[in-house]
Amino acid sequence: MAGKIFESHNMDLEFVLKEIRVGRIGLPDLQRPFVWSNEKVKNLYDSMLNGFPVGYIMLWESPESYSEKMENIGLNEKALKMPKCLVIDGQQRLTALVSSMYNIRVKDSKFKERNIKISYNPLREKDRFENWTPAFEKNPEWIADLSTVFLAKEQNTLSKLRRNYIKRLNESYEKNGHALLTDEQEDLIETRLNELLGLEKYPLPVLEIYRSAGEEEVAEIFVRVNSGGQKLNENDFILTLLSVYARESRDAIDNFCAASHIPAAGTSYNHLLEVSPVHLVRMIVGFGFKRARLKYAYMLLRGKDLESGLVTEERRNENLARFRQALAVVTDLNNWHAFLNIVVQGGYVSGKLIAAQNSIVFSYVLYLIAKYEFKLGSIELMGLFRRWFFMASITSYFSTSVETDAERLFADMKNLKDAGAFEQYLQSVIDSRLTEDYFKITLPKNLESSYALSPYWYAFLAAQNILNVPMLFSTDHLAPYLMPGMSGSKNAVDKHHIFPRNYLASIGIHTDRDCNQIANFVYLDYQTNIDISDRAPMEYIADYRKRLGQENFERACREHALPPNFERMDYFSFLKERRLLMAQVIQQAYLRLCQG
Repeated sequence: MAGKIFESHNMDLEFVLKEIRVGRIGLPDLQRPFVWSNEKVKNLYDSMLNGFPVGYIMLWESPESYSEKMENIGLNEKALKMPKCLVIDGQQRLTALVSSMYNIRVKDSKFKERNIKISYNPLREKDRFENWTPAFEKNPEWIADLSTVFLAKEQNTLSKLRRNYIKRLNESYEKNGHALLTDEQEDLIETRLNELLGLEKYPLPVLEIYRSAGEEEVAEIFVRVNSGGQKLNENDFILTLLSVYARESRDAIDNFCAASHIPAAGTSYNHLLEVSPVHLVRMIVGFGFKRARLKYAYMLLRGKDLESGLVTEERRNENLARFRQALAVVTDLNNWHAFLNIVVQGGYVSGKLIAAQNSIVFSYVLYLIAKYEFKLGSIELMGLFRRWFFMASITSYFSTSVETDAERLFADMKNLKDAGAFEQYLQSVIDSRLTEDYFKITLPKNLESSYALSPYWYAFLAAQNILNVPMLFSTDHLAPYLMPGMSGSKNAVDKHHIFPRNYLASIGIHTDRDCNQIANFVYLDYQTNIDISDRAPMEYIADYRKRLGQENFERACREHALPPNFERMDYFSFLKERRLLMAQVIQQAYLRLCQG
């Protein structure tokens, strides 16, 4: 039998939370985005009060090779500056409890600080916990924020809190003509407050993994403990290690991400992608180390030489220095916004048109490699990456086997000698995918779909932006209306059925799959959408042919891939013909990008 690398036992919740508050247990989520809703926190309290299990907590004793690198974790000050162990699983549960019990602020998914407040009613037989609202502050039956109870215990003012609660409640009862609390009810209040405080003695099942265990063994333990076979979340694992062993880098990552959520000049804000820490880690490891798989990130942080497999302090220091250098390049706002401008120039003017965020993440990595390692000029960068991103988006290049595809690119680049070779290589990848057969056979077949988030539909819209065509039967272009802030509470443009649903129903076509085919959609401005409404194509087309004149009408139909006299066509014949024309429009836009 191999040497034991973990032990399992119960710990009182109070002990675990105290260790977190003083810093002996590292809980990074106290300063990182907390994604749980208050409803989930409330349900956690309900489960504990009823004695139900709430899952394992997994702790990893800090490896010896990391000990001198460790730093304080969390928003609150701590007595100990170096955690003895890290929370690997159970971060959100523990963050919810330590924050709501002891009034410690957290950051939400938008990186804004907030309090987690849960209200408590000691007189209720069940459903004693509720999400805080201002109404509970005014209702004397409720302790609006249960953290006041736990903090009162710590400050030896619990009796005062109980007396004030009873006094306030009696004053309210008297004012409203109700009977005052009986002795039995006052005793019940004391009992219920003690039951609430008794949650500190809730037994948490804890797996403590010894410091001798490596990252791969930690992940394997996680897989075997979870009955669903769920893998250890590599994202959380890597970000935990960064929080402890590369605090400045983790802070820089979070600051960049936070700024991407809030419109402001001179920040990482953009309308294509709200950046997450995992996005940045992927970019840094890709650019700095030419690796796509996240597992390499924690190997590098550990100090592993990816070629020899040896782990040394010297290699760790080299890796951290390289990580910081890559971070500086990745988060350089000149690089970031220059790349995003290229994406916009390629027709993808909004995040709404980007089906896979990894297409931005890894295309940006390639852009940085092209700029810094192969020294491509700005004009070459612009032309090449407009074509590259168009290809990556429409073919879902970084969607299905993203890490494998990116690793293959990185491996191939090792043999490239100069800027010309790099540009030729990337163009060869584009050409191998966007062939004549792709536009004539594959793409029309892919457009045979009713999937609302289809990359092929988005490619058609991007193509219309590249070709600078107005919306159907309008002088306005679509691109500006996709930008944030244009629509307010009502869409300024609408995706409309060319053959309206009610009309299709009248001719016996009812299913969503048939009615909502990509080829049956077009964007219209608000007024045109109202004007067409549910009218039959024969009816509304006659009106617009007359309004626009034959030449303008035919041009509008060509620009929107509408077959001649489509209003007279059988519906399914129309779909087949339009798919071919949509593919031609997309190809035309790509050829426009090839012209520079």
